[in-house]
Amino acid sequence: MSYIHTLLFGLYPYLAGSVFLIGSLLRFDHGQYTWKTGSSQMLTSRNMRLASNLFHVGIIVIFFGHLVGLLTPHWVYAPFMSAGTKQVVAIVVGGIAGVMCLIGGAMLAWRRLTNPRVKASSGPMDSVIILLLVLQVTLGLLTIIPAMHHLDGGVMLALAHWAQAIVFFQGGAADYLVGIGWIYQLHILVGLTIVLVFPFTRLVHVWSAPLGYLMRRYQIVRRRA
Repeated sequence: MSYIHTLLFGLYPYLAGSVFLIGSLLRFDHGQYTWKTGSSQMLTSRNMRLASNLFHVGIIVIFFGHLVGLLTPHWVYAPFMSAGTKQVVAIVVGGIAGVMCLIGGAMLAWRRLTNPRVKASSGPMDSVIILLLVLQVTLGLLTIIPAMHHLDGGVMLALAHWAQAIVFFQGGAADYLVGIGWIYQLHILVGLTIVLVFPFTRLVHVWSAPLGYLMRRYQIVRRRA
């Protein structure tokens, strides 16, 4: 059992991360015509703006919340925030963003699976990835239930230690998750699976987020007569 635990939480993260990086690079190099969002808004725009905005705003907040919350060492927060306070903040902010993402994602999934025109233009991975994302957000919201019963921040610290051990190549990362509730472990495994399949889905468009537009100089497209 300990071998399986080490395999899932000590080795699988590196497999998923390797496929994520190498697969993304190879797809960019050999399949740039597939490097796109594959937007279906032109096929039907009903509820598209609401669903897309809810989903994207929610998932961006969740992503950066996890990134900062898990990878920032606790000593950085310690002078002004206890582990318990950090957990409460994560529950509130993550809960709101999670509900937004779940509603938007469920609307997008329903649209992709039931709308004939959207369904006809979708590939198998389009349906798989949106369902995986909806499942992952659902699991994330479900972790709030056990988290409410231990507001001391101990579990959050264990999860942060695991994430930092993986990212910074420290040994014994899987040991931090021993005794952690199954809902947290399942949430981690689904998240790693999303990372694993990332290069084979439309999610690769995340790499091409047009951040340059925020810093570019003002352009005059057309002068007044």
